[in-house]
Amino acid sequence: MTTKEWAAKLNGREYPFSQQISKEEIAAAKAEGIVIVYGASDDLMELEGAIRDEVGAHEGGTACILGGKLLEPHDADRCDCPYCGYAEAEQRAKVIKALWCPENVPGNPSWAYKTDIPHETFDIMEDGELYCRGIVFRIEDV
Repeated sequence: MTTKEWAAKLNGREYPFSQQISKEEIAAAKAEGIVIVYGASDDLMELEGAIRDEVGAHEGGTACILGGKLLEPHDADRCDCPYCGYAEAEQRAKVIKALWCPENVPGNPSWAYKTDIPHETFDIMEDGELYCRGIVFRIEDV
């Protein structure tokens, strides 16, 4: 399926989204190189499919993807060497910014995402209201 078809398939599902997406759909997304990004609670960016992980995003956050993988967050307090390579990797990575309660997104969702990775969007609803504007992209586009 294309990213547009994936977005259409996921659009309109209810929060909590993790209970609305099946294991079979996650496996199919992984096999097709699709990454599905959505918000959970008030502090998580979830990634399913070709990348399966989560990023702490209390009041917003950032995911850095390089080489088809999510970069592990760098703890500057524990690494004082200038040679670890994280800063260079972070500069080369594609970034997804989790936006908590963004004011400029129609529908006033709790979560939306900003990235320059080619993607499609889908909406997750909660009690008839827009909860999250998720994104779908191909890992090969990163």
